[in-house]
Amino acid sequence: MAEQGSAPASCSTDEVLQSSSFPPLDAASWQLSPLHDAVPRGLSLDEWLTRLEHQHPVSIDMGLARVLCVARRLGLVGAGARRLGGRIITVAGTNGKGSTVAMLEALGRAHGLSTATYTSPHLLHYNERLSFNGHDVSDAALVTAFEQVDSARHSGLSASGEPVDDEGVISLTYFEAGTLAGLWLIAQQQPQLAILEVGLGGRLDAVNIIDCDVAMIITVAQDHAAFLGTDLENIGFEKAGILRAGKPAVFGSDVLPSSCAAHARTLGVTPQVLWQDFRWQAAAEFVNGNVNGSVKGSVDGSTDHSAASQWQWQRLSAPALTFDALPDPGLPRDNAASAMNALVEAGIELNAECVQQAMASVKLKGRMQWLTRHGRDWCLDVGHNPHAASYLASRLAAHDLRCSRDPATQPRRALLAMLGDKDAAGVIQALAPVVDGFVVATLDGERSRQASELAAVVRHCGGEVLAECETVTAAAEWLARETSAGEVLVCGSFFTVGEALMWLDAQA
Repeated sequence: MAEQGSAPASCSTDEVLQSSSFPPLDAASWQLSPLHDAVPRGLSLDEWLTRLEHQHPVSIDMGLARVLCVARRLGLVGAGARRLGGRIITVAGTNGKGSTVAMLEALGRAHGLSTATYTSPHLLHYNERLSFNGHDVSDAALVTAFEQVDSARHSGLSASGEPVDDEGVISLTYFEAGTLAGLWLIAQQQPQLAILEVGLGGRLDAVNIIDCDVAMIITVAQDHAAFLGTDLENIGFEKAGILRAGKPAVFGSDVLPSSCAAHARTLGVTPQVLWQDFRWQAAAEFVNGNVNGSVKGSVDGSTDHSAASQWQWQRLSAPALTFDALPDPGLPRDNAASAMNALVEAGIELNAECVQQAMASVKLKGRMQWLTRHGRDWCLDVGHNPHAASYLASRLAAHDLRCSRDPATQPRRALLAMLGDKDAAGVIQALAPVVDGFVVATLDGERSRQASELAAVVRHCGGEVLAECETVTAAAEWLARETSAGEVLVCGSFFTVGEALMWLDAQA
């Protein structure tokens, strides 16, 4: 039988998505605590975000002691804590977290569940980090949540040993305060499905203060080396920190570091693993009866709902399930398959029509997102490490094959801007086979990498630099003036794609 809140037997139209619209956020029903005198009143969301940016000595401060103390004061953890919602799924991984969250949400909504998602970072607006049933949270709701978090860290009720400063205040980073605000709002709304994306690592990430019902590790690769190091086994151990004893786990890859499975064993957890316990196949494979699991699917360059692009999902362990003729979600099918399996592990009975509805409707900005502006096609992707760039290149190569792109007459340009702590050489080398010239730009901020430095890396890797620009906007304008009719790839950072999206939206 379907769990309470699951979809009716048929959901082939938008009726389920409309009927499951999340109730409007109503502050009258929230459990508000009186504000401490030190909490500023009347600030706008932008003013709060500026305040949070300068609140803590460093932008990233790994550890849970401070955030746990404030969470207890907010009633999010500890004795008598209020549960976030009906089911909680936490998603960790170097790449693929955002697309997995998007597909979990689409699947949940298609099955009639009210949903909440917490993700990071954002592309254009901070509100994107928290959504209720597909709708970004309002400025007013975020301001109320920030006031509650700020009041809790000032509460003056510190117990012995709590990490407070000389004035009895607990300091929080921008991310920690935002995470607590998001979790507080989710707890007020009590969705049937809460989906939480880890920010960095897992074990010591602020999201990990919440005990999940299903933990997901999508991929493990090198990134954030200053905090996680470069040893994949250590990185895997950090990400496996989101696992909970006796709770299901889903691994979105069968090549994760052995430390992930080893940590699962210490908790008595047997994870569900892609290609071992569940899998997917492209249309031609399941039509021809190829179910040996050795062919790990194919990739497309853009969303394609034709019969040729359809795919099949199979769950091999109990309950054994098969869903045929699924539409191309335009996002990694490894992640789609993992999302489907996670919902089964969460006790949600999947319905074939609802799954088809979700795969046909899911959208996510900045992940193989295609726009047409100034007579040329622009592909935007937030990939910013070699692992993500390799996947992106494979998608574009498949797209080129399908569209018979001729680099001589349709050269593809890459608008590339990256942060200084990222592996630029690895990204450029991965993209080189599908890019015919780079336009590099400088990003704002203390972690930025200058265009001239990035250009030197491109040349060292054997690539051609067409222009060096001071901003992403200037680079986009340069490309708009170029007479080439080829595509433009925008990548390298969330900041790169966010700034480019703002410019492209203004050109619509």
